[in-house]
Amino acid sequence: MKPIITWILIADGARARVLENTGPGKGLSEVPGLEFADEKLRAGEIMADRPGRSFSSAGHGRSAMEPQTDPVDKREADFAASIAEVIASKHQDKLFERLIIAAAPQAMGDLRKVLSPQVQATVIAEIPKDLTKIPNDQLAKHFEHVLAV
Repeated sequence: MKPIITWILIADGARARVLENTGPGKGLSEVPGLEFADEKLRAGEIMADRPGRSFSSAGHGRSAMEPQTDPVDKREADFAASIAEVIASKHQDKLFERLIIAAAPQAMGDLRKVLSPQVQATVIAEIPKDLTKIPNDQLAKHFEHVLAV
């Protein structure tokens, strides 16, 4: 009988990795090549240019224009989209049947928006917690309630 392969995506807004479980008692192992990192930058580092200026609708004043979206939020959303694209590709290749997502709350929301319907159908649990700094050998206890590790 073929084992049911469960992937665990652990992410925040700038880092992610994927672990794999191949059945009860098999533990977790890192999936080679599925570790993602994006350099964390503050808004001031992303927005290097001075903001544009606009004329006041009444009078002769001018004022600086604020960006319409927070550049850090946009960068984190783009990071989530790139992860979702890779996960969708791996799902098409039939490399996993089930998915558990453990992500910081903001990253969880970003991922929910961009996961394909096919990948969303494989999600068996979501844990809104940032586990990216936990070493792999200490992660199993965080998934005992959803997975027989």
